[in-house]
Amino acid sequence: MLLHIGIDDTDSPEWGCTTYLAAVLAERLLSLGAQFVDYPTLLRLNPNTPWKTRGNASVCLRFHLDEDVQGEAKKATLELVERYGEFWCENTNPGVVFHVGEVPVEAKAISDRTVKQIVSLSEAEALIEGYGMAAVGWKNRRGIIGALAAVGGTLEGDHTYEILTYRAPENWGEERRVDAEAVREMDRVLSHLTFNNIDEAGHILITPHGPDPVLYGVRGESAEAVLQAFNMVKALEPVERWMIYRSNQGTDAHFSAAVKVRELKPFNPAVIEAKVSGFPETLQGGHVIFKMSDGLKEVDCAAYEPTGGFRRIVWALIPGDRLRAYGGVRENGGRVTLNLEKLELISLVEDVGFRNPRCPVCSGSMESMGRDQGYRCKKCGHRGRDLVKTAFSKPRDLKPGVYLPDRGAHRHLTKPYERYGREKKYTKFSMIEGWIGFPCP
Repeated sequence: MLLHIGIDDTDSPEWGCTTYLAAVLAERLLSLGAQFVDYPTLLRLNPNTPWKTRGNASVCLRFHLDEDVQGEAKKATLELVERYGEFWCENTNPGVVFHVGEVPVEAKAISDRTVKQIVSLSEAEALIEGYGMAAVGWKNRRGIIGALAAVGGTLEGDHTYEILTYRAPENWGEERRVDAEAVREMDRVLSHLTFNNIDEAGHILITPHGPDPVLYGVRGESAEAVLQAFNMVKALEPVERWMIYRSNQGTDAHFSAAVKVRELKPFNPAVIEAKVSGFPETLQGGHVIFKMSDGLKEVDCAAYEPTGGFRRIVWALIPGDRLRAYGGVRENGGRVTLNLEKLELISLVEDVGFRNPRCPVCSGSMESMGRDQGYRCKKCGHRGRDLVKTAFSKPRDLKPGVYLPDRGAHRHLTKPYERYGREKKYTKFSMIEGWIGFPCP
């Protein structure tokens, strides 16, 4: 029988990792005779959810298993959640959903919505009950929403892959040890098949910074590519296990069609198409803010300091430029701000400047004699009360196109430059050998 196990919300900002739990569970399931029909799916959910723990990822394992041992599989799942769930954290509320058979269309739809907006627990529970699924939730049970989304997240559209390697438990919380030069060489060889390995300054991005079990993760266009990357990266500490996931990372899956400014909802990703209505301003800390208007309502757009060189694009905008702005909606004191993740410049207006006239007698430069007093030539002294400033067009470095923050500021779902044109649809495949490994006892 085909069984789907969705898991969500077992980690905390300080510790734990739902994908690690899934990797341990996959090993258990294989020992029970599970035959996986797809790589485990790593589904990144709405990144603006206020109660998310860290990366807001849920996981689903899909496999055939004899009916007489499915009870053991479910028992193992719940035991691992009890073992690895960060129950002390207020925002950690684990959930597990079990589903047998094909995934209902309604489950796929609610999965898509969970990536794009806020979904209520009551909605998720109604669907689970309606299709006879089984769900277990802990504490306030909110993790059931993400677990259901994982089951429904069959990733039939654009998708990517990630190989995640996990550290030996005795090294959790310690400084990670990975050969940075090997990562750079891997990126040089596989830059056409992988993404976001290093940043603009050459610093490696594949290692997380928290005390979680992940040693490093490489994202790419195929399972073969990320496994090749794994074989090139040199870990300088023991790798306890690894597993390849199929994912919506790097696909912009959280964005929908553009909406009106008045339709922006807090905690949701959003796209607006409008005109710049105010010159950018730099705030303390290096954050840049500017206003956009769709003719009916105005909204603040923010590019924060970690976005790096992206702020230079924002600084160069002027009123009248038309663009699509992508980001997460935040509300503070009733005021809505779009925190920018991407800009798409549609059209740019002419930047017109004004300069003092040239002298009509000697062509020398002229200076103002005061408000409404006219101009005086610095060279020959000629005075002209009726002379006015002349308009000229300032050169602009910008051109229409897509602009992203520096790689280190990308969200998990942000589609990087190199993925444009690489989008793909799901087709049936055979899983490669080596998709999972656990060399350390």
